[in-house]
Amino acid sequence: MKNNTTTKQKKAGLYDPYLDIMGGGERHILSILQVLESEGYDVTIFWDNDLAKQIQNKLKLSFHSLTFEKNIFTSGTPYHRLQELQKYDLLLYVTDGSYFVSPSKNTYIFCMVPDKKLYNMNLVNKAKTANATFITNSIFTNTWLEKWGLKPFVIHPYIADAFLETSLEYPKEKIILSVGRFFPHLHSKRQDVAIERFIQLKMQYPQFEEYALHLAGSVTREDQDYLKELRVKSAHDRSIIFHENIEYQRLVNLYKSAKYYWHFAGYGVDEAIHPEKTEHLGITPLEAMASGCITFAYSAGGPKELIFNGKNGYLFENQKQLFFLMEQIDQDQEQSNSIKSTAQKFVQNNFSYEIFSQRVKEVLL
Repeated sequence: MKNNTTTKQKKAGLYDPYLDIMGGGERHILSILQVLESEGYDVTIFWDNDLAKQIQNKLKLSFHSLTFEKNIFTSGTPYHRLQELQKYDLLLYVTDGSYFVSPSKNTYIFCMVPDKKLYNMNLVNKAKTANATFITNSIFTNTWLEKWGLKPFVIHPYIADAFLETSLEYPKEKIILSVGRFFPHLHSKRQDVAIERFIQLKMQYPQFEEYALHLAGSVTREDQDYLKELRVKSAHDRSIIFHENIEYQRLVNLYKSAKYYWHFAGYGVDEAIHPEKTEHLGITPLEAMASGCITFAYSAGGPKELIFNGKNGYLFENQKQLFFLMEQIDQDQEQSNSIKSTAQKFVQNNFSYEIFSQRVKEVLL
């Protein structure tokens, strides 16, 4: 007897109010959606414009059947939103402090920022999230949410093969690299501090006189003034080079060529008071470690769970420590090679797509 039953296609929906920023957090959450698609879900993003080309070009993520639907979270009535969400087996959304009643079979709230203001679990929000599961991007963010009474699950992002497959024999140049979006607020990457430290490093240590500082990252129209301030601070030093909105392959090549990597996010911040102003994970330090850069990160936030001092990179608390460590490692090729090898293996063993995909399935499916 012929079986006429058909299997209903499962549907997953995503709402991210910060989607158009197209930063590391957006790449992370869209990668989760990509795994769901590979597991047979039809995937939809609630956004009024089709951003598929930007996702492909800026984040290097491809989907087979991604669709965009009218943003029911910013327009329409709550009743209409409930009607629409009933059609979805899985809803994933990023909170900006707002929470929604979801009739979807499974609801996941993605938390990128350890900012207590975003997780005000009053009686109304507790009711709205009673059947939802919270997800975080790092152990650091997770720990803070636990302190505030939530019970989230960690899903780390993955690092692309373009970085993981870098040959450690790739010729390095006299480049110090720092990568991150150019913006002065929230968890700023503090390119201003990088410029100051670089100028001082070259003045105090002759062996770094021929080095160049490369600052790479995206910049929005709103943050152009900050970029102008950085250019002024560089005093038109030709060894300080800016790469705003850099093309992906050029960025990959820059990582491969750079000998050192600096990360100043959270510099001078008391993370016990303002954890949201530190680095929440540290995707770019991971990319640097995978690419054979000796990585130096300010000792705050997420990098503290990634870098084991003197083994796969260095953490520093002030200029004196940074300069001392730079001078020491620059004179020790054997230690340098050991750190590069250990760092790359660490990222390969913990942040591959296979590990990420498996974790997504464990938590969401």
